[in-house]
Amino acid sequence: MKQLQVIFEEKFGRKATGEYFAPGRINLIGEHTDYNGGNVFPAAITLGTYGLAGKREDKEVHLYSENFQEKAVISFSLEDLSYDKAHDWGNYPKGVIRYLKETGYTIEQGFNVVFYGNIPNGAGLSSSASIELLTGVLLQDLFDLKIDRLDLVKIGKKVENEFIGVNSGIMDQFAIGMGQKDHALLLDTNTLAYEVVPAAFGDYVVAIMNTNKRRELADSKYNERRSECEEALRRLQTKLSIQSLGELDEQTFSEHATIIEDETLVKRAKHAVTENQRTLKAKAALEKGDLETFGLLLNASHASLKEDYEVTGIELDTLVAAAQKHPSVLGARMTGAGFGGCAIALVKQADWEAFVAAISEEYLSEIGYATDIYQASIDDGARKL
Repeated sequence: MKQLQVIFEEKFGRKATGEYFAPGRINLIGEHTDYNGGNVFPAAITLGTYGLAGKREDKEVHLYSENFQEKAVISFSLEDLSYDKAHDWGNYPKGVIRYLKETGYTIEQGFNVVFYGNIPNGAGLSSSASIELLTGVLLQDLFDLKIDRLDLVKIGKKVENEFIGVNSGIMDQFAIGMGQKDHALLLDTNTLAYEVVPAAFGDYVVAIMNTNKRRELADSKYNERRSECEEALRRLQTKLSIQSLGELDEQTFSEHATIIEDETLVKRAKHAVTENQRTLKAKAALEKGDLETFGLLLNASHASLKEDYEVTGIELDTLVAAAQKHPSVLGARMTGAGFGGCAIALVKQADWEAFVAAISEEYLSEIGYATDIYQASIDDGARKL
């Protein structure tokens, strides 16, 4: 933070008045279920985005990120909060300001922000939602906004969907906004009801394994998968009284799958249904401290994402297969949207170095470039420091 204070003074000629942090997130299990009305099981992590902020005397907003030094300072007026492609990453904070103002919150004075994130760029640990919630928390503090945390979470999602144009669910913002140290959140994305579940891994730690293959959500097959699930749901609704795939258990789905009449759509819907059931089984396993069962559920999740949802790819499959066969691992799967990004594994902490060496070697020899492997702890949500 001292270094960021120096950068803030260099860029803006004054001291920052507040320091803030918003975590990244991992999703332990429940992938591509959020927009299907199912459950997700995310946790906030110790990697995230730091921000220093202070008010200005005018109506300008000046943003600088130490991660994008080549982009220099991004500046715009509070009078014009329209999307501007040239503002690149700055559109995430800009969208938050815009929707807070549109909701009726008073932000009449400009401000400066320096951002720094240690979330690997493009890794699928949700750096965009981290920036959104960080912006929300610092605006709440700077302008004394009386805003409920869940409303801030919803504004972050609105920025992603309507301002940036990515058709994502609410999980990322929810985990980052509502996270609790050493706990995961079982979130029903239909109702936003959630349970805080102990994520006590004992002798095991979560490994985050980055494929180092960039994947841009807006450009991926994410929207295609979403529309396939919507079509499968529409066909099921001709016989079943349901609002989402998340309402189905495995037996009901298998009894009615023939209604869909399209092999690809059946596979997509099957993943949404079975993955949602795995979140409930994972909650039960963690509450009992049954890490072996939890690990098997991770493995089953990856198999479903690979075979039924087809969102993995050779990089993720290589990492996961290498981890799953390692003797110190209870289970592994891709996490995030897929098509690159990261996988997670539950690894015995005592064997960490041997695990990292083995996975790194196998990935390099199969894929031709390196993976980066991080050890994650589960942390609190977005906050003023």
